[in-house]
Amino acid sequence: MKKKTKRSQLPLRLNILFFIVFLLFSILILQLGVVQILNGENFQEEIDRTVEDTTETPAPRGIIYDRNLNVIADNKPMYAITYTPAKGTQAEDRLEVAQKLSKYISMFSNDEAEKERQLKSITDRDKKEYWYLLNEDEAKGRLTEEEKAELEPDEQYEKILERITDEEIAHFSEEELEVILIKKELDKAPYLTPQIVKNKGVTAEEYARVAEHLDELPGINATTDWDRKYPYKDAFRSFLGNITDQEEGILAEKEDYYMTRGYSRNDRVGRSGLEAQYEDLLRGRKEKTKYTTDKSGKVIDSEVVVQGERGKDLVLTIDMELQQRVDKIVQEELEAAIKEHPNANRYLEDALAVVIDPQTGELLAVSGYHYDRENKKFENAAYKTLYDAHLPGSAIKGATVLAGYQSGVIEPGQKFLDKPIKIANDNPKGSWKNLGPVNDLDAIARSSNIYMFRIAMRIGGVHDEKFYYDSLRYKGNPFQEMRNYFRQFGLGTETGIDFPYEATGYTGNDTSTPGLLLDYAIGQYDSYTTMQLAQYVSTIANGGYRVRPHFLKSVHMASPYEDELGSLYRSHNKDVLNRVQMNEKYIERVQEGFRRAFQESGGTASQYFSNKDYKPAGKTGTAENVLFDDSKEINTENLSLVGYAPFDEPEVAFATIIPQLGNIQDQYPINNKIGERILDAYFELKEKRDKKAADENKNDEENKEESGD
Repeated sequence: MKKKTKRSQLPLRLNILFFIVFLLFSILILQLGVVQILNGENFQEEIDRTVEDTTETPAPRGIIYDRNLNVIADNKPMYAITYTPAKGTQAEDRLEVAQKLSKYISMFSNDEAEKERQLKSITDRDKKEYWYLLNEDEAKGRLTEEEKAELEPDEQYEKILERITDEEIAHFSEEELEVILIKKELDKAPYLTPQIVKNKGVTAEEYARVAEHLDELPGINATTDWDRKYPYKDAFRSFLGNITDQEEGILAEKEDYYMTRGYSRNDRVGRSGLEAQYEDLLRGRKEKTKYTTDKSGKVIDSEVVVQGERGKDLVLTIDMELQQRVDKIVQEELEAAIKEHPNANRYLEDALAVVIDPQTGELLAVSGYHYDRENKKFENAAYKTLYDAHLPGSAIKGATVLAGYQSGVIEPGQKFLDKPIKIANDNPKGSWKNLGPVNDLDAIARSSNIYMFRIAMRIGGVHDEKFYYDSLRYKGNPFQEMRNYFRQFGLGTETGIDFPYEATGYTGNDTSTPGLLLDYAIGQYDSYTTMQLAQYVSTIANGGYRVRPHFLKSVHMASPYEDELGSLYRSHNKDVLNRVQMNEKYIERVQEGFRRAFQESGGTASQYFSNKDYKPAGKTGTAENVLFDDSKEINTENLSLVGYAPFDEPEVAFATIIPQLGNIQDQYPINNKIGERILDAYFELKEKRDKKAADENKNDEENKEESGD
């Protein structure tokens, strides 16, 4: 009989264990299914999550040309070291970069004054923040546990800085201070946006060293930047103005204005002059780059979404060749007047001149020089043609005569006896000499004060022609009436020039003293700028149209080709502000008086202009000007001259004023000298250019004939 095999059985506990393991695996499989099927997409998105940021990089400014396309403001390329921090970059990271970068570049200037300024720019806080990063554990230990619990992180940081002593930050070496300077620049950089660390004085050696070690300098780049340059140096410089540097950035007083127009705080902007006036045109279009970063802040992709573009180019009305000649003339004649009468002209410091196209208002040259007596040198001060106002004297008599015509108090050809007038106990008021009977044309050509007095008195209601008055009593408001006429020519009001600022002159507020109205009529009460006088004479020259003087001629898109003007964006057309409310025949009458003053015997400027082929016309002016030196009255004279040419078809006009000359009979005729040389220079240049153009046309024709075209 076979023995029955005994069946092996697993213990109950082992079966239970297997069951538990099976159950756990089932739960795990179920959980994985839930993760992959229900939440898998969300978890994958979290793993793949990226961030897109757009940054902007400024572009260079537009170029400024003169009317003949000579460059007068340009961009000079220069080496630059920049820093572009990645997202998540910490202060410790920037310090490490600064320490390494300091081995390859020098932040301190070789100029001792500039180096001193740089050292002063490092504040105690900068030093404390640097010390904190070097001694972070020790610094944090200066807080008690209670303070750590009570204070927010930023409050803890400020408390720690307070507890860093002056002694601890007093002995940094020059090398450490240089690291602090570099770190200050690195700290300014927004994430993913280039910040210039150094662009002034970067040597080729520094540039090369940094370029060779970029792999150990995260975020640092050796690239190029630009700086503004002005090839003509002082010529027209005060009108071009300046731009800020990157350290200053946008102007603090206009921060809201700039920020709402897409500027960054460290963008360079026009600070003054035409750089500021046309900032919206000269600024470039920023290049926009879109960066894609992963959740750790690492850049994984970048794309330029808007190409950068240099600012628009400006063509000005200024003729730089003429400008340089006028500058030379004004400086030389100012120097000659001082040297010829050094004692009498001891208060003479300035000579100012404006040259303008009277038909269009295009400014051809604007010049001014100041003599610095303390340092015995001449300085370009052309801005004073807009900023400084002076008594012009008889140069404005054309406006007085026209006011007389239009108000009906005189008629063309009317005569008055030129003989001094006395009012009560005042000193007699007369012309430079007794001229006898004069009509309106004589009054302009020979500069009769008495004729102008009669016009003013008649506008004030005094029609008798006595030469002595116990008192003068005017009717109405003759001051206001005359000023209304004068303002039609731009005298006493803004010229409208395209510049950030212009003065309008001094308007006397005493309208009750009778003699002051007579002074006003001969240009010895209200004061005007040289630019206002230029607008005034242009209005007479062109037949009565007050045209806005302007510097801008046209605007062009940036050209992709060097030394080539881009396509026209817009042009500046003639802008007539008003037509004087005066009969055309009256204006022609004054024009004739101006012609006689320059071209006929007896005219006050005929000695200088009567033999000129370009047929000029204009008016001289002398005004008494009282100065106070240590409370002592000093009698000086202002000399002025306005003019235009040719008389029959005016194409150029000018105004010049020279204040504070000595009050002597045989004064150096600086106003006539400047005016004569300006017109000579203009027509000499015109002749030279016309001849050159004719020769070029002749050569072109000959070349065409030779080629058989």
